Amino acid sequence: MKAEQRDELLRTLKQRFEKHMKRHAKVGWADVLARLQSKPDKLNTLAEMESTGGEPDVIGTADEHGAYLFCDCAAESPAGRRSLCFDGEALAARKENKPAGSAAEVAQAMGVSLLTEAQYRQLQQFGEFDLKTSSWVATPPEIRKLGGALFCDRRYDQVFTYHNGVQSYYASRGFRGWVSV
Repeated sequence: MKAEQRDELLRTLKQRFEKHMKRHAKVGWADVLARLQSKPDKLNTLAEMESTGGEPDVIGTADEHGAYLFCDCAAESPAGRRSLCFDGEALAARKENKPAGSAAEVAQAMGVSLLTEAQYRQLQQFGEFDLKTSSWVATPPEIRKLGGALFCDRRYDQVFTYHNGVQSYYASRGFRGWVSV
């Protein structure tokens, strides 16, 4: 990443951080910046999250190792990560009308993990997300083994978890990722 790209990304992250203090009330930007500067490889991941519409931000406080959790905080499932089936196996099995890719493979290439259902529900404590879209979430192996996958959204002021076949994809369904920095 070029210096001017890095500086622009850091400005964007700082502005978002300061605008949404509710997400990380006991965290100071100087601490987050120091952590980012000590983990420059994570900036590429955050840049990917940003460029695909994720609007990454810190949620919560540092963990026991001083790491901060950055999560996609865009109001709707990131626009640059929609119309994907669940994983590579599902993509390979699809015979017709294949989507451009799979959520699991795109997440891995970006260096992020899919939110778990618990993390998705935690994110909803900081705002109302996915009022018009939905997001694939990490799926327990026993469900995936049977050909299913989980996704979540927020409707009627409630967070819902649903299931779908792993090969399905929709223009309004993407995925939210997280990365520890």
